[in-house]
Amino acid sequence: MTPTDPAQFPIVAARALSQRVATADGPLVILSEVELAVKAGETLAITGASGSGKSTLLGLLAGLDQPSSGELFLLGQNLNALDEDARARLRAGRIGFVFQSFQLLPALTALENILLPLELAGHASARERATHWLGRVGLAARAGHTPRQLSGGEQQRVAIARAFATDPEIVFADEPTGNLDAETGARIIDLLFELNASAHTTLILVTHDDALAARCQRRIHLVAGRMNEVAAA
Repeated sequence: MTPTDPAQFPIVAARALSQRVATADGPLVILSEVELAVKAGETLAITGASGSGKSTLLGLLAGLDQPSSGELFLLGQNLNALDEDARARLRAGRIGFVFQSFQLLPALTALENILLPLELAGHASARERATHWLGRVGLAARAGHTPRQLSGGEQQRVAIARAFATDPEIVFADEPTGNLDAETGARIIDLLFELNASAHTTLILVTHDDALAARCQRRIHLVAGRMNEVAAA
């Protein structure tokens, strides 16, 4: 049965999900037969060694890429049945992203970086909402600063505010502390989980940081593209 009501089905689900790429030496298997279901409100960490397929899996679950085989469901929709434009419409305003490299637009100020997805999603009072979220991450005084005028930790706080500002149902985070020192990374982890708890958002993140993974309710571990679920501590 194809999910039609997100309240009755996992908010994210993968069935026999595989990803292969062509190389000069033949097909390279990045992911193999991944089976995963994530309920609304859960926090899930995806761990594994470099090259194990973590970021590839995250991109597939978020509908940013298409798998070689298998089925994917996001927010009650079968992604296999949607083209790129339809997947983008599904994500708009309902999915937030936090990346290792922050992915802030360099020509925009901190406030404008948060404002942009709100405007694209057609939120009423977008500027007021962006201002509110900039304050939530402690950067109200930096509203007019561009990314190059912000530290790495400040840029990631802006990115987190941008991810949560649209009231998304899911936030995907790819190594959110990967470019930060240990102390700054710890503060970012605290902020990420504080905001996630208050917003009751589903959080799916890729990390090599055991401390960050331990904060999640569930943890899956990838080895050479194959998935194992790790029992909660």
